[in-house]
Amino acid sequence: MKSAFVELIGRPSTGKSSLLNIICGHKVSIISNVPQTTRNKVRGIYTEKRGQLVFVDTPGFHSSEKKFNIYLKDLAVSTLAEVDLILYLLDVTRTIGHEEQTLISLMKESKHRLVVGLNKIDVTPNYVKQLRELLSKELDDVPKLELSCKKGQGVNELLSVLFEKAPDGELCYPFEYYTDQTPEFRISEIVREKVILNTRQEVPHAVYIEIADMEMRQDKNMLWVRGFICVERESQKGIIIGKMGDTIKKIMMQARQELSELFPYQLELDFRVKVRFKWKRNDILLKKLIM
Repeated sequence: MKSAFVELIGRPSTGKSSLLNIICGHKVSIISNVPQTTRNKVRGIYTEKRGQLVFVDTPGFHSSEKKFNIYLKDLAVSTLAEVDLILYLLDVTRTIGHEEQTLISLMKESKHRLVVGLNKIDVTPNYVKQLRELLSKELDDVPKLELSCKKGQGVNELLSVLFEKAPDGELCYPFEYYTDQTPEFRISEIVREKVILNTRQEVPHAVYIEIADMEMRQDKNMLWVRGFICVERESQKGIIIGKMGDTIKKIMMQARQELSELFPYQLELDFRVKVRFKWKRNDILLKKLIM
């Protein structure tokens, strides 16, 4: 029996969350076209006869001096010391930049537990030849697999390589688990995803979700949730609410529909929008949100 924790690391929008969802067979991590949608360590669990792989999806590795981005990058880097294996994902449709060079240098320290995935191989034109040349020079003897998360190409081969490198061990989670997320976290993430999908401009990066109360009403087999969609400015509040409240109603309807498929009971969502100025500079709040 094999058992390993595997970190997913890479630049923003390389397909880490999509790959996690494909492997687990369920929606574990929210996805969007907005870079750095993932803000936490999100665990997805894959179990079969060979053993168990617990994938830890981390925020996209992005070099920036902004406090919020520094917290996200530090989380991705610090997680390297907590896992057995590392899956470094690259987007072959993007050229090699400063962030990729930094990541490759970082990966050199962990070559013995590293696997590289070259994602979006089905998209042309791409830079797979140049990336392979660089990786062969910098990360020799490291398995390098071509993937297409969109088409599911190469996923079985990737799992085989990860199981080969995984240490022997017992299951960390029961066989039927595909994530260990709390209901509070799942609700917050799904609501945030629907905000991202229904808004524009700077709003997706300016939003965080705050759960105020949760109450299970046994007589109705219903979970009642009250919370807040928090933004940085009044103008962003108006965008989320929308004309005559149309946008916030749409967000809540979409969130409720998806959450009803995840939980064995009904959900009642009562969310309001509030402004919390400069929240991305608040160390106490960031330590609570990004973990």
